[in-house]
Amino acid sequence: MRKLLFESLLRKPLTEKGPAPSDAAVEELARAVEKAARRRLGRSLSIREVDAGSCNGCELEIHALNNAFYDVERFGIRFVASPRHADVLLVTGPVTKNMREALERTYAATPAPKWVVAVGDCARDGGCFAGSYAVTGGVSDIVPVDLHIPGCPPSPTRLLEGLLALLERVDGRNGTSAAHS
Repeated sequence: MRKLLFESLLRKPLTEKGPAPSDAAVEELARAVEKAARRRLGRSLSIREVDAGSCNGCELEIHALNNAFYDVERFGIRFVASPRHADVLLVTGPVTKNMREALERTYAATPAPKWVVAVGDCARDGGCFAGSYAVTGGVSDIVPVDLHIPGCPPSPTRLLEGLLALLERVDGRNGTSAAHS
């Protein structure tokens, strides 16, 4: 045991550095999302995140949006605790049988205009959990989905790109989305 302890103290960690997005690119992207939200909504974008049964990989990337590096709240994007205050539902993971009703109720409690964004590969079709006895399927099997952000998990930059694409698409249609028109 002592040998393993000493080896772990002397050996460097076996991890890789993650790709570093440029600070300017992230800031420009976040400002574009803020501008699109203000143009479309006249205020900040409010997001409610719903974990419908994921492995928490996507949640870690979503929570990274609030860390000191991304700090999306400075751009007018905020996460809210209640679906009654949300514009966007970010749903992660395959929808499990236990979370189906909760997702339906959350969707019903969100005021219009509302958009649903399925985050990650599992949210599309169940991913590696598809076919499990506990999984009912992807998010679109339960509620209408306006945008899917692929990845396992998608990076915070991809999440911002997805939100911008959603707002630009909705704004281009005079405020209506395909799932709700």
